[in-house]
Amino acid sequence: MYKSIRSSLSLCCHPSSARHNLMDNLLGLLRIRVKRGINLAVRDVLSSDPYVVVKMGKQRLKTRVMKKNTNPEWNEELTLSVQEPLLPIKLTVYDHDTFSKDDKMGDAEFDINPFVDALKMNLDVYPNGTTITRTQPCRQNCLAEESCVVWENGKVIQDMILRLRNVERGEVEIQLQWIDLPGTKGLYSPDSESI
Repeated sequence: MYKSIRSSLSLCCHPSSARHNLMDNLLGLLRIRVKRGINLAVRDVLSSDPYVVVKMGKQRLKTRVMKKNTNPEWNEELTLSVQEPLLPIKLTVYDHDTFSKDDKMGDAEFDINPFVDALKMNLDVYPNGTTITRTQPCRQNCLAEESCVVWENGKVIQDMILRLRNVERGEVEIQLQWIDLPGTKGLYSPDSESI
């Protein structure tokens, strides 16, 4: 987890002007918990050695490799710094190969707009477990089933099961959670209403 946050804020190690610019435009951190893969494609003789790469803009983070497993349980957290919530997030699954280029095992894209919209609401008045919004699977998204944004234990979370594209089969289950950072623009400033 700490490695992911460090990667997300790597510009903080640059000169003060770059660091100041990053903090001015930073809305917060998006924690993506990559839970598991479901019925992933076989790319080796009988199995695969899958890992997940998550990209948003120029940021690229990846999970560890799970050896010989088409139903891997990563339960790994990757943290992206969010400056522009309208950017889509791309998730790609690869099969790790030792002596050749890693094989692609499918990809999926998702946007965080419903999640960000829920974060901007005053949810303290709602009871724990309240569903804020629902997104149905359709041709325009990679959802395998309905995805709900939920107010749970004082936090906004969203669980998704993404159907992988460009592959014969496979799904990846993830969960989104937001992290506010002191000294950042945040989602609640007057300027963020146009987001």
